Amino acid sequence: MVIKLKSDRDKRNNDYTKLKRKVFFRVLLIVFATIATVIFLRDVIQDNFNIGESIVEFLKNKFYLSESDAVIIYRYIFLYNKELITLIVIIILLIILLRFSISWFTKYFDEIGSGMDKLVEESNDEITLSPELDFMENKLNQIKNNLEKQKKAALDAEQRKNDLVVYLAHDIKTPLTSVIGYLNLLDEAPDMPPEQKSKYVGITLEKAYRLEELINEFFEITRFNLQTIVLNKEKINLLFMLQQMADEFYPMLAPQGKQISVNVPDGLTLWGDADKLARVFNNILKNAIAYSDENSVIDISAWQQDENIVIAFMNQGNPIPQTKIDTIFEKFYRLDAARSSNTGGAGLGLAIAKEIVTAHDGTISVESNPENTTFTVKLPS
Repeated sequence: MVIKLKSDRDKRNNDYTKLKRKVFFRVLLIVFATIATVIFLRDVIQDNFNIGESIVEFLKNKFYLSESDAVIIYRYIFLYNKELITLIVIIILLIILLRFSISWFTKYFDEIGSGMDKLVEESNDEITLSPELDFMENKLNQIKNNLEKQKKAALDAEQRKNDLVVYLAHDIKTPLTSVIGYLNLLDEAPDMPPEQKSKYVGITLEKAYRLEELINEFFEITRFNLQTIVLNKEKINLLFMLQQMADEFYPMLAPQGKQISVNVPDGLTLWGDADKLARVFNNILKNAIAYSDENSVIDISAWQQDENIVIAFMNQGNPIPQTKIDTIFEKFYRLDAARSSNTGGAGLGLAIAKEIVTAHDGTISVESNPENTTFTVKLPS
């Protein structure tokens, strides 16, 4: 069915019907016009001019033939072969007319060439071709639109990346200033009470961790732009992987009273790159933890659906605005425009997740409503 639909779509995209019809009727018109013209001229000449006598006189004068010989030659060469001569004249005239008609046909190639030149022009005008080339016109306009979208997406990504560098530079400066400040205090007051010293060391360590996290994000940007995803697939025990990840997030969940519930059938396996899929689930979980309500439960469910494995991550919290659903998987996109310290990230997590899932021939999507937000990953089993 898929192949048939694709075939039908290709036929629509390459509909040469109008062009074929135009060429056919143009050639047909030339043929009929030529035949009619030649026959008309032959009849006019026969009715108004005595061609036979002219030919006989010509033979007598030029070749010194007798009257009877000239008449016989005229009859056997011209009069009895009148239809053949007419046909030869028609063919010669057709060749001449069709030769000149080629220039008419090549104008279509000129139009297509001009349309291709417009693909790279900085113009919002649509490409317009002759009605017979509407299929080519649609294709060129589709390519032009795709190129414009890709260009806009690249510019937007570049702008978001530049903004992010500015944001991260600012964010790095803040904890670095704190680290330097607290270390100076510790250095200038060696007799500081142990409790105060312990407090300052704790704050310094916390800021240092934040600094490390931000620096890692800088490296993440470089890796994401330069690396090509290479998969090392193996059999994955999905329940074991997701349960292990839930346990790893416990220190981050506990202070906020959040929990992760893993509902995956025992024995459900997946064929994929374990490290990279772990990164996908890790990124989704980080996002769910960042935007879920306190004392809420993040539900992870997985099940077999035909030849695919579906993994859903559902959390309760502020919904994602519908206007941002389509852009949430774009590079350097951040849902949290305020960039609070709790949710601040490079905006690469979900974009990387999508790249990895796509490399597995899978899909990733998100649905959000006032009650909950669900990220769904569908992968071939």
